[in-house]
Amino acid sequence: MNMETRPISEISRQATHILFREMGVVDTIRFLNQFSVGRGDYTKERGNWLDDISLDEAISQIKAGKKKA
Repeated sequence: MNMETRPISEISRQATHILFREMGVVDTIRFLNQFSVGRGDYTKERGNWLDDISLDEAISQIKAGKKKA
């Protein structure tokens, strides 16, 4: 077993190469995207589009969407 410490950049490069080879580019990107942090303030943004709607309106919209599907 190799106990030599390698830089994280080297480990990341090797791991990405292995994933590309074994899983393909698309699945590798999908896998890696689950670890991204994202952007913005979801709580604040959610308030902007939900503050003006009542619970009854939200339920009606959900039911209407289910009927279309």
